[in-house]
Amino acid sequence: MNGNYKAGTPCWIDLMVPDQQAALDFYCDLFGWQGEVGPAETGGYAVCTLKGQPVAGIMAAMNPDGTVPDPMPPTVWTTYLATDDLDATAKAVAQAGGTVIVPPMDVMDLGRMAVVADPTGAVVGFWQRGTFDGARIVNEHGALVWNEVVTKDLPAASAFYSTVLPVTTAASEMPGAEGYIEYQVDGRAVAGMMDLNSFPEGVPPHWQAYFSVDDVDSIQAAAVRAGGTVLAPAFDMAAGRMAVLADPQGGPFSVIKASSPS
Repeated sequence: MNGNYKAGTPCWIDLMVPDQQAALDFYCDLFGWQGEVGPAETGGYAVCTLKGQPVAGIMAAMNPDGTVPDPMPPTVWTTYLATDDLDATAKAVAQAGGTVIVPPMDVMDLGRMAVVADPTGAVVGFWQRGTFDGARIVNEHGALVWNEVVTKDLPAASAFYSTVLPVTTAASEMPGAEGYIEYQVDGRAVAGMMDLNSFPEGVPPHWQAYFSVDDVDSIQAAAVRAGGTVLAPAFDMAAGRMAVLADPQGGPFSVIKASSPS
């Protein structure tokens, strides 16, 4: 995978945590990444790599002025969707009923980013590439393989993303995946949409990141040994075998061994 993501495609993920070094230790051990706290001029942002290629970012939770937030924001992975015109996308977000949380901003010469909440409350980022496209390895062990928005209002979410980005949505035709919505770019499924009502009470609308692994059960056990928790034990489903886990600081993520190429 060499980047150059089409608009609307998930292209990057990053995690904001109270203890950045602890998160680096956990994920690097779990997935075989390499990563270290970055330079001061980037706020210490760590670009984690696999086989020498960027796969995800991890940063310490902090205010724009460098102070520690109070209260501390929740530990979550943020999915970034590619866009060719960030300013136009951000404007469309507001017009389509979304909320711009972090307005468009330059990230040195790497690109431009913004973070928004869709009308159903799910938070997602947008990325307009500069010198940095996004994840350079995907769909293999230890790398991002899927992203999914979980919401109580699938029609509203579908309308929103189809309005602000050149994407379409359609019911999945995969056997056993009835009710699942595919989020498509140029007719190809690049993400999914799922009904929040099937989740435990109290789970908010969100975007979920899935990492590809060779052995779900072994990764689940390793995560627990490292202080993580199991939110949904390993189980078989339409797309393969998966588990939903949380890192020691509470950040949820999914791991999957796909039954067919994604």
